[in-house]
Amino acid sequence: MFDGRPDCNDEIVLVGRSNVGKSTIMRELTGHSVPTGQKPGVTQEPNHFDWSGQSFMFTDLPGFGFMSGVEGEHRETIQTDIVRYIEENTDAILAAVLVVDGKSVIDIIDRHSDRGEVPHDVEMYHFLDDLGIPPVVAVNKMDKVDDRDARLDALCDRLGLFPPWQQWNDEVIAPITAKSGRISSLRAALRTHIESAKREELLQFVTG
Repeated sequence: MFDGRPDCNDEIVLVGRSNVGKSTIMRELTGHSVPTGQKPGVTQEPNHFDWSGQSFMFTDLPGFGFMSGVEGEHRETIQTDIVRYIEENTDAILAAVLVVDGKSVIDIIDRHSDRGEVPHDVEMYHFLDDLGIPPVVAVNKMDKVDDRDARLDALCDRLGLFPPWQQWNDEVIAPITAKSGRISSLRAALRTHIESAKREELLQFVTG
């Protein structure tokens, strides 16, 4: 079970499969380096980043799904801990950033669906939505995607959102390339949810 959570009233969490760029996004949002790596599963405990004197933090939760060198049973334990963490801190979480790899997410979702399984990304999206936590889908690595609009429309379809994707921009769907610092659509979506929660004093933390 994860422990050592800072005592913060407001929080934005980052969730997603391993190796989709959560830690890179965390670095872009906070301006501070966090551990990243080529191998999936570098983050196995939450990384919290809070500000002195402010009751707000970003939390980079461990990746779910395949992790190199991590046993299946341990992977399941981590996933259970992620779900429990989100459930226990629902009231504090202003938004959850579900990070996906723009190039591979459709193939991964379809592969699991074809096997009769609920894909982790889709399950997490609806889990957050059911808890009343606004999910923002950060579609990362868009610099590697050629058919941008078709890919984003397909993702909306898989998540149960009506395409075109543009109607969900600045609220749910945020195409980004974190590695090169292009996360303006994510910042815009987070601003939307912070304003909706009437926490305008926190806008400084998502403005680049």
